[in-house]
Amino acid sequence: MKKKYFLFLSLLLLSFLALADTVKTEPEYAKRGAASCLKCHDELPITLIYQTPHAQQTDPDTPFAQHQCESCHGASPQHIPGVLEGEKKPAPSIVFGLQSNTPIEQQNQQCLNCHQQGLRMHWQGSQHQFADLACASCHKIHVKEDNVLIRQNQADVCFTCHGEQRAQLYRRSRHPIKEAKTICSDCHNPHGSSGEKLLVENTINETCYRCHAEKRGPFLWEHPPASEDCSICHTAHGSTQPALLNNRAPFLCQQCHSGVESFHTNVLYDGSGVSSSGGQSRLLAKSCLNCHSNIHGSNHPSGVRFDR
Repeated sequence: MKKKYFLFLSLLLLSFLALADTVKTEPEYAKRGAASCLKCHDELPITLIYQTPHAQQTDPDTPFAQHQCESCHGASPQHIPGVLEGEKKPAPSIVFGLQSNTPIEQQNQQCLNCHQQGLRMHWQGSQHQFADLACASCHKIHVKEDNVLIRQNQADVCFTCHGEQRAQLYRRSRHPIKEAKTICSDCHNPHGSSGEKLLVENTINETCYRCHAEKRGPFLWEHPPASEDCSICHTAHGSTQPALLNNRAPFLCQQCHSGVESFHTNVLYDGSGVSSSGGQSRLLAKSCLNCHSNIHGSNHPSGVRFDR
């Protein structure tokens, strides 16, 4: 009997200790929520958070419907009390930005707690995640309109890191990104993708076909490089050649069509003089495309050479 009584007391004591640990480790959030923060942080741009979707208390999925500021910045009891004159106030548990001592992985996890699904589902393992890019590097939370979500401003945010692509947009042939008719996120998903180069589709061609559906086919006569990979002939961000070509015709065409299998003279068209067959005239105007106008593919029964 004594044994059973002792065992019962032991189990009761263990349960009490476990409960005490649970209570002890539960985060201590500010009782007045954002009102406690506004005692000090009542200036712009911090107060603009009230004009954003994050501050909608009627939506149970928003931070302000939970622990308000501390939903993102973590329970920070050490930050709330006043300090003596001359003493440095401890920072919140989680601080966002490149100058923060909070690890980027921990910063991003605060965002992923709510934004894990949809376009963010491929974030883990993506190029930007491996590069230790913080969500706060691109997104600004304490603003009414985040620049990266505004078509006219999005490219400038991306060009902060991608300077080479910014330079390419000043070439003669380019996508209308500066006019915001096309923007970076039309082709790329910065949060990760199942395709290469963070493309929104699985392949380069599938991504291009979203706008250039007339090049999709299927065609009776298919041009192999066109159906394989658009980037064999085109560069996406900007080119010194027309139609975003990697090189001008006929030199682009001669990268593949330069041997005896060509139905023209196998002399390279280099502008040095007139070949025996008069082939140098094919350097004029659109060069090869003067005749081979349906270069992406042809549905004409006699269009095997993509000339009709």
